[in-house]
Amino acid sequence: MTLAFDSFSLAASTADLDDEPEARAHADCLEFRMDLADEPLPALERYDGVLPILATNRAMWEGGEATDAGRLEALAEAARFDAVEAVDVELEAILEGDADGVLEVADEVGVVVVASSHDFEGAPPRPELVRTLTEAGKYADVAKLAVTAQTTADTLALLSATEQLTAHGDRVATMAMGEVGRHTRAVAPVYGSKIGYAPVDPANATAPGQYDLETLAELVTNLE
Repeated sequence: MTLAFDSFSLAASTADLDDEPEARAHADCLEFRMDLADEPLPALERYDGVLPILATNRAMWEGGEATDAGRLEALAEAARFDAVEAVDVELEAILEGDADGVLEVADEVGVVVVASSHDFEGAPPRPELVRTLTEAGKYADVAKLAVTAQTTADTLALLSATEQLTAHGDRVATMAMGEVGRHTRAVAPVYGSKIGYAPVDPANATAPGQYDLETLAELVTNLE
């Protein structure tokens, strides 16, 4: 397995696995947005690319397009494909017990679990950021938190929380969405964030404020 997330990995977000050759020069893995793909499981079966896959089947209630019917079952099935080395599961689904099947399969086949939480309205105070990341880390290999920064103070709180959890030995992935927080996508790895996300084609951005893949790869490399 190459996706241990012990160091920073750049994920090329896409709903089309045929983008893999174009992503290969800049990305460490593909984030396959199953919720945005027409037939995600057959696509995984056909996949013959080089980059490992982080599979995400994002729920509508957390910014994606997947309905709850069969969503987590499909993600669990995706985890069984050899190319899939990590799965992203919403923290809320984990806490409610809905994602137990995904966690069991991931453990069975040795797939990394990313527990994610997204706030599209704002950014909670720093103590709450730390609590959310800590809670997510109880259930997953990587705790992911995306917030929407309204001020530069919001971005500082996120970066500070990232540094604290990293210093504690936790693996976290953090970013602030929107224009105010856009720079955190490049800067957060300096503070310990283990995953960054960027679309191969900027027209297909999956979150507000994303850089295109080549730009983010260059920024992160220059800041290392």
